[in-house]
Amino acid sequence: MALDKSHFTNLMETGAFIHSLIKSDLGEDTHLIKTRFPPEPNGYLHIGNMKAVFINYGMAALYGGTFNLRFDDTNPVREDAEYVESIKEDIMWMGFDWGDRLFFGSDYFDICYEGAIKLIKKGKAFVCDLSAEKLREMHGTLTAPGKESPYRSRSVKENIDLFERMKNGEFPDGARSLRAKIDMTSPNMNMRDPVIYRISHAVHHNTGNKWRIYPMYDFAHPIQDAVEKITQSMCSLEFEDHRPLYNWVIDELEFDPKPRQIEFAKMYVTNTVMGKRYLRRLVETRQVDGWDDPRMVTISGMRRRGYASEALVKFLDITGVSKSVNNIEFAMLEHCVRENLKPRAKAVMAVLDPLKLTIVNYPEGQTENFEIENNPENPEMGVRSVPFSRELYIEREDYMENAPSKYHRLSEGREVRLKGAYFVTCTGVLRDGNGNVTEVLCSYDPETRSGSGFTGRKVKGTIQWVNRADAVRFTANLYDVLVHDDPESPDGVSLNPDSLIVMENCAAEPSAADAGFDDRFQFIRNGYFCLDSKTSKPDAPVFNRIVSLKSSYKG
Repeated sequence: MALDKSHFTNLMETGAFIHSLIKSDLGEDTHLIKTRFPPEPNGYLHIGNMKAVFINYGMAALYGGTFNLRFDDTNPVREDAEYVESIKEDIMWMGFDWGDRLFFGSDYFDICYEGAIKLIKKGKAFVCDLSAEKLREMHGTLTAPGKESPYRSRSVKENIDLFERMKNGEFPDGARSLRAKIDMTSPNMNMRDPVIYRISHAVHHNTGNKWRIYPMYDFAHPIQDAVEKITQSMCSLEFEDHRPLYNWVIDELEFDPKPRQIEFAKMYVTNTVMGKRYLRRLVETRQVDGWDDPRMVTISGMRRRGYASEALVKFLDITGVSKSVNNIEFAMLEHCVRENLKPRAKAVMAVLDPLKLTIVNYPEGQTENFEIENNPENPEMGVRSVPFSRELYIEREDYMENAPSKYHRLSEGREVRLKGAYFVTCTGVLRDGNGNVTEVLCSYDPETRSGSGFTGRKVKGTIQWVNRADAVRFTANLYDVLVHDDPESPDGVSLNPDSLIVMENCAAEPSAADAGFDDRFQFIRNGYFCLDSKTSKPDAPVFNRIVSLKSSYKG
């Protein structure tokens, strides 16, 4: 379902600097706004990328304009059709519907080439033979001007000839480049005769072997915006210094109307990493289970973990947009996910570290059923029937020897309520040869049956349980943040060795056997869970913990 303006309430409030420019450019015709999102298909989208989609799509939605999805596929060496499909899937899953406005930068290669020829004829571009290393050497520094290329004075005729031969594949990669002729003394290093075309014999995922030269992003992007008649080209602050070059290309190629580039601050989320190089390294070194690893902040990873698109959209909205650095606590993201799940998830009793409990005075061979609410916060979700008998499973942590007074679960002589069932009192334990507790023995009070109206006494503790004979066995993946912020690390983060804990041989009540991949559950006291879409099988279910029940978010 496509998102509408109601999903962008905070964007309307926090994006004043963008709104003022839109109104300045379009006047009374703000409905003519046209925005775009131009991802490079060299990896999977993460939540930071989706913030850029949210802003561009949201501004178009707020004013009733249009939004284009355009792939910046100008570098065939790093790009792949796999990434194209994953990006389309992620953006559509989030609710950002581009309709029939799907484009590729490669759609405009002919126009870019014609633009390059036009610049050469105007004396604004030249073919340069300097190597990449020599280019860097002559580029200058922030405090020292660059040096002009010895090939800068080539004639128009020679430049046209060389550029045509570059296009025809006559020269090897890196042998020559086409550079804009601007100003090697400019304080803005992006304006120091930047390379606008390079040679590459790589096969392109869209155009195959047609081209042997490819435009640089800073040259191709303004052309693409202008051809599509984008009105506001919104991007992150890292491109602010590129704006003069963006405008230079638009002006020199005489496009009209002219798109406006507007910059906003990137969104940074604590204890996450969003650099594609780092993410790709994690994937390629198999430190994660692919781009969709549930610990990754890629959209595919979050989807596999069980996050709802509505929760992510809410998170993107409440974090707003600004011109200053936007540091967001990871706890805020978890808060949005948790709030989305609370009224929707079905409560299920499950134990991650099962310990056998035997009710010694409960009739052998007898089974009864209890009706337990599916969601205490949403009575409309109804109730379910849960089987109960003499032998159960409880969480191992729900029994403690020599427990302190503030421990309100099972210990010898202490009484608790089994959720939705009876009061039980611990009468003893059984141990293995090493002295480890293998079974808890209890007696129950039949008069305390849940729903009976018993008021004789109260207990301070309630614990979940699973009927041993009907238990659904499963594996649980318990996730924490993949990285910790680490200013002393070259990457700014360090891997969290406890980002994934796998619990085997867990046990859940029978209703978990009917779980589908779209279902979400609250495993009582253990958090919110869903089936893992990649590894779970009907005879061997694997549940991912989406988020814990406790929140550290202070908002």
